[in-house]
Amino acid sequence: MNGQTLMLPIIIANIAQDHVKINVPVVTGGTNPGAKQKINDLIMEQTRSLMKEQGYPSPDIREMDGTFEIKTNQRGVLSLSLLNYAFAGGAHGNTLQKSLTFDADTGRSYSLGELFKPGSDYEKRLNRIIEAQIKARDLPLLEKFPGMAKDQDFYIADKSLVLYFPLYAIVPYAWGFPYFPISVYEIQDIIDEEGPLGEMLY
Repeated sequence: MNGQTLMLPIIIANIAQDHVKINVPVVTGGTNPGAKQKINDLIMEQTRSLMKEQGYPSPDIREMDGTFEIKTNQRGVLSLSLLNYAFAGGAHGNTLQKSLTFDADTGRSYSLGELFKPGSDYEKRLNRIIEAQIKARDLPLLEKFPGMAKDQDFYIADKSLVLYFPLYAIVPYAWGFPYFPISVYEIQDIIDEEGPLGEMLY
């Protein structure tokens, strides 16, 4: 990652059928063709995975709405969230969210562990920070905080790493997605400075 790519141009593609409308972000340039292809392929793969997880295709689906939010698109880092709302009857629908973080120059996507120095024990450090935020915000946990998942959801927003959990996972549905923003400066000593979080430090 060298930070040469500043911002990737993005347009919206649509998947539209009866009761289904999905907006999909598509990178149109700003990097080399191989990186662009890798990014767009993974975004589409994740979009279809969310649709499938919501039961698509099914005659029971009365409404499915897919949206996205660009969290960071600067300094050679693209971080975004894909959201899929589906309603098939009952008291309310369900929303799934998955996020992807890319090196815009290579198209590489990152897992949470790849943002940190090897052997940094980042899980323990981040769990401690989350637990402190739960206490400070007095969040009504459904049960004792279990710690982060192996494939923990996250995105990068400006100079923060934001960890979050699915609906129903740790707090009641009415609280929505619980988000835990962590300043990059709070974890500066364990960040891999060559990775996406390193780009946000300076």
